[in-house]
Formats: sequence, C-alpha cells, structure tokens
Amino acid sequence: MRLNTTSWGAGPRTAVLVHGLGQSGPLWHDFAEPLVASGEWTVLAVDLRGHGDSPRAESYSVAEFAADLAETAPEGPDLVVGHSLGGAVLAAAVPQLRPRRVLHLDPGFRVGLPTEGLRARLFWAAPGVALAVVALARRVRQGKPVRSAANEERATRAARRFDHRMISAVYREVAFHPPVPTAPQVPTTVLLSGEGDTVVPPELAAELADLGWDVRRLPAVGHDFWLEDPTRTTNALQDLF
Repeated sequence: MRLNTTSWGAGPRTAVLVHGLGQSGPLWHDFAEPLVASGEWTVLAVDLRGHGDSPRAESYSVAEFAADLAETAPEGPDLVVGHSLGGAVLAAAVPQLRPRRVLHLDPGFRVGLPTEGLRARLFWAAPGVALAVVALARRVRQGKPVRSAANEERATRAARRFDHRMISAVYREVAFHPPVPTAPQVPTTVLLSGEGDTVVPPELAAELADLGWDVRRLPAVGHDFWLEDPTRTTNALQDLF
C-alpha cells in the first residue's frame, strides 16, 4: 500500500519519520523544523495504513505496516526515525529500507500488557476501554502534557482520522509477539523518555546496549518527546543530525 506522506524541506539528506499508534505524519512538524532549518534535510513523514490520510485496510499487522513503509519510502535514506508503534514497524522494515542510521524514540518493543491469567482475560475482552482507563489514570497522575495550539489541532485531527478497529490487533501483536533484539545492521540509537520503561523495560535496554545499540535516556520528558519539549529532544540527538 502506498502511504500518504507529508514533506518538509529540500536538503540533500533524507529523513523518514514513522509515527505511533493513533497519530499521523503532520505531528512530526516540530521535530522536522530544526532539521529543515539547517538546509541539510528533506524530511518525509508517512501516515501508516489506517492513520491520517492513508487508506484504511481489512487487517493491521506490524509486517503489513512495514511492507507499506518499504513500498512508500525511498530506499537508502540517511536517517529513519520511529516513535512508539513506529519503532516496531521500523525494526521490521530496516532490511528493505537500508538506511544509513536508525533512531527509535520510545519504541514499542515490549509493551507491558497482561498475557495470561484472569487479568489478561479481562483486559483482552475490551482492550480499547482498558487502555483508555490507563491513559486517563496517567493524565490524572502526571497532568496533561503542555503542547502548542498547533500540535493540539494536529493531534485532534489524527485522532479523528484514526481507524480504531486496529487497536486490539496491534496491541495483541506487540504484547504476544514482541520483536526479538539482534545486533543492529546499521548505527542505531534508542532514546527513552521518562516513561520509556513501559515500552523498553530496563532489562531489555541493557540487552540492546550489550548488542551494540546506542541507548540514551531523556528524563522528565513524556512519551511524546518533541510534542512536549522539542528543544530538549533535539539537543539530546544533535550529534545524529
């Protein structure tokens, strides 16, 4: 499937950005802005199937997301970036994309969802409801992240365009069939937020580091990184750009 793409800039180097569940390409605006301002980058942000202005589908799997990405993105980009679900998609697509460098932001490698027992049966009976309750509890506990009016508008549009039928399938896959970590094929960085342990627990982060991944942390920033603090996010990754 060919994906809808948002682009910024016209520099000689190419970056491809892959969003998380329920988001869309335009939400990368604040991340793309400093790259474009340097004059060095062309930035392409896809809408995964069932997101944004890309087509809806009958099925949604990480393999299908990755195949769509490989069909849409140019081969051999200088940088590919995946956030949350986009990190799992990117991990599957790297062999086809052949990028020069990979960056994962809180990648959805090992989401801590129940997989056995009564708690699992209750959760998977209505995963959308359960996840909404978890998200609400998080917002009450931590407060609503500060976002610009423009990003709030982009997030609202993404939520309206998102095919909610995929929620159960996507979360089942990442919960029951998480990616198996291997040595990176190209230089690969993982940046974990203050909430990063929920998708890359400490033992997995240590395993990735032992395999040769560049694992970094940015505390006091939430899962959405650049939507909450674009300056600190960019500064933490400056050597990659």
